[in-house]
Amino acid sequence: MVTTKTATLTFRIDTGVKEALRTAAQQEHRSIANMVEVLIRGATAGAMASLSKSRHQSPEQERSGNNQQRQQKGAMPWRRLTT
Repeated sequence: MVTTKTATLTFRIDTGVKEALRTAAQQEHRSIANMVEVLIRGATAGAMASLSKSRHQSPEQERSGNNQQRQQKGAMPWRRLTT
C-alpha cells in the first residue's frame, strides 16, 4: 500500500546531529526523512495512546497509566543517535 505524504516540515539542526541521523538511516536502509518520521512516531506513540485512553479514563487513571508507561519505556530511541 502506497501512502501519500501531505505535509512538508523544514527545520535546522546541528551538523553533528544530522550526521548521526544519516548514519542511523543508512544502517536501517531508510531515507533521512523516513528515519525522522520513524523517530517521531516512536517518541509520540505513548502520547497518542494516552490521548486515546484519556477519553475513556478518569484523570487519576490517566496519571497512573502515564507513570507506568514512563517506567516501562526506558531511554528514548533518538538518544541512541548521539555519539
